[in-house]
Amino acid sequence: MRVRWAIALFLVLLSARGVHGEERKGLSAQEAGSRPIEVTADRLDANSGNGSVTFDGNVIARQGDVTMHSNRLHAEYSRKTNAIERIEAEGAVRFVQEGREVRSARATLFNLEQRVVFSGGAILRQGENTIQGEEITVYLRENRAVVTGAAGGGRVQAVINPKGIREAPKP
Repeated sequence: MRVRWAIALFLVLLSARGVHGEERKGLSAQEAGSRPIEVTADRLDANSGNGSVTFDGNVIARQGDVTMHSNRLHAEYSRKTNAIERIEAEGAVRFVQEGREVRSARATLFNLEQRVVFSGGAILRQGENTIQGEEITVYLRENRAVVTGAAGGGRVQAVINPKGIREAPKP
């Protein structure tokens, strides 16, 4: 049962790459999400009673060209919809795919909405370009992101290298 939870968790979490990277290589999001997933952590706690699974300590999840690091990863699974509804990663979150990297204190995937919120001071890097703010929200279906500054006047910062934009991999 624990293996089933772990696989289901990361199929959803890492399927986001199907929207951006794998479809252009001829794989659908579903096919990309069915690739093997390697997860390492210091501890795994699966609770089928409340429909959750938690990985604790030095969590590293890899599927294809996507790697996610965090101190803790928690997922909630709905028996009604038979799908993972929400995944929360906490502590030194780092999401890496095809030359893109997002770092933040926390990340939450809202699976049914296909929306990921990186919060607690988030930085997105692609090549020489960076965008940072208190929160970066990625809308997976729409291939777009919104960056917001901190409450009370915090501002968004961007460093854009025009040459880097022309050379960046196209989604």
